Amino acid sequence: MRLGINLGYWGAGMDSDNLAVAQEADRLGYSVCWAAEAYGSDAATVLSWVAAQTERIDIGSAIFQIPARTPAMTAMTAATLDSLSGGRFRLGLGVSGPQVSEGWYGVKFDKPLARTREYVDIVRKAMSRERLSYEGEHWTLPLPGGPGKPLKLTVHPQREYIPLYIAAIGPKNLQQTGEIADGALLIFPSPDHLEETAIAHLRAGREKAGKTLDGFDVCPTLPLAVGADKDVSALADMFRPYTALYVGGMGSPKQNFYNQLAQRMGYGKEAAEIQEKYLSGDKEGAAAAIPERLIDQTTLLGSVERIADRMQAYAAAGVTTLTLAPAGFSLEDRLASLRAGTEALERAGLA
Repeated sequence: MRLGINLGYWGAGMDSDNLAVAQEADRLGYSVCWAAEAYGSDAATVLSWVAAQTERIDIGSAIFQIPARTPAMTAMTAATLDSLSGGRFRLGLGVSGPQVSEGWYGVKFDKPLARTREYVDIVRKAMSRERLSYEGEHWTLPLPGGPGKPLKLTVHPQREYIPLYIAAIGPKNLQQTGEIADGALLIFPSPDHLEETAIAHLRAGREKAGKTLDGFDVCPTLPLAVGADKDVSALADMFRPYTALYVGGMGSPKQNFYNQLAQRMGYGKEAAEIQEKYLSGDKEGAAAAIPERLIDQTTLLGSVERIADRMQAYAAAGVTTLTLAPAGFSLEDRLASLRAGTEALERAGLA
């Protein structure tokens, strides 16, 4: 099992430290450094900046939002980043959510699975440097009846094939991801529930495409906080606002994919309470309503030994790249967490 690092959103308060975190992960041999975007900083700029100041670590978009860019623009960006980084780019895509898609980008959040499939088809075709023509429900290239003509990408990516990941949560999206992508970006993964909430659906998609999970990258992101085992409850409290935001506030009452995931993990009553409190403005109450076990199941908390045991559980559940989001009140804390992650992987016998 490999390790990755997730820098999260630029502008989230740790910007001055993020380059040092990426460089330390590079020095320690981490596999990939991901950056995210929502409706603030864009991931491509951050990844270019990180790539220019690291040597070995891959850079990955987690995610480029599908409603934010045309598929051809995404192919251009992917090819450029792969070239600039010396073949170290991984393309992560996702549909975002209805509030961001329609409120920020002005793109209808309809038929997300079909839209994703077409988007991936066009991106792959463009990155392969075929002349780009496509007839689909959501995109037609060139536009009919006009001066447009089929064009091909003028630059050459460093590699002939850039790995493509999709951020997926729901069963249908996970199955399609297994069918059309090279890896899955997961969030709130519990090794106790990973088979039924993710792996089984990914496997079904791979089988539909005539493939197995061999070579497919199962890549969840886990918050990490290192400390004494007796302090696990206090460490879990650090992630209450984060969990409340996603389970309670990401989307509307009817369209919150993270809330639905918590329900599938057996927290139906609790998920409803968290969402009700969060959407009514009681964010502290929503955070307090989160069961500690839910946080502990979906993070890495405690001593290096405890984290090593958890890493073994994730590897046994099918995870191939474990992406860490180290918490800390200082740069020193975050760097120490990175080193602890490496030590835990070695103790788990997974390095």
